[in-house]
Amino acid sequence: MDLDALLRHYFDTDDLDGLDEASIDAGRERVALAFGTEQDSGRRFALWIVLHALGAAPDPSLAFKNPDDRKAAEDYAWAASRIGRD
Repeated sequence: MDLDALLRHYFDTDDLDGLDEASIDAGRERVALAFGTEQDSGRRFALWIVLHALGAAPDPSLAFKNPDDRKAAEDYAWAASRIGRD
């Protein structure tokens, strides 16, 4: 999935820096709803990444039943936490 397309779809912009907190909250709610109802593994993972970037992603152990998806989310979360630390 294309990140800019996801942001335009759920936030009506591809630049979150220009949004006020209410608009970000509303978009985050739309992403969370889509994540909860999405059946496609790849699309679901992409939505989880957006939620993770916004600080609203559920723990991978709760979010993903498939062990491969769960491991990918755990690896992503670990790598994202390392950015800027070195």
